[in-house]
Amino acid sequence: MNRPSASARPAYLRVVRASAWYDLAVTSGFATPWTYTLVHDALSSLGDSLGWGLLPALDPWQTLYANLMGSVVIVWAALRIVRPLRLHGLLDGIARVLFSSWMGYALAHGAPRILWPFLAVEAVWGVVQLALWRPDGHTDPAGHRSAVVSGGRGLPARSVRRRAAEPR
Repeated sequence: MNRPSASARPAYLRVVRASAWYDLAVTSGFATPWTYTLVHDALSSLGDSLGWGLLPALDPWQTLYANLMGSVVIVWAALRIVRPLRLHGLLDGIARVLFSSWMGYALAHGAPRILWPFLAVEAVWGVVQLALWRPDGHTDPAGHRSAVVSGGRGLPARSVRRRAAEPR
């Protein structure tokens, strides 16, 4: 009896969805100039009170990039909440490795230490999603039968059936 891989199980898809809810909660405030101003001020005050440093003063470029990041992450999170797929978990894990790398780079170059908690959570979500993800030899991320099942031709089983039905 074949058991589905860890990444094909509902538990893995719950992880994908949970990481999306986290993203939605954390990045929603970055999506507009008005909410980003509030988030920036709150994070700067928190960093100052903890002795971790102030954020740089707001400027239009910083606000623009924060808004772009917030907007894209909200849309990406919505997709993973509404339709979590194995592929989404893999791609999100890869994105978190990238985000973690750039956060580490920023910290190494003097970014305020208020970034550390975000880096820690980002890295944990990335490790969890990548560690649990397994390639499935029987279906591709969209659920089509793979080349392994379709005779090794690299075609989904539907294409193989269509080809078999075509006159020669």
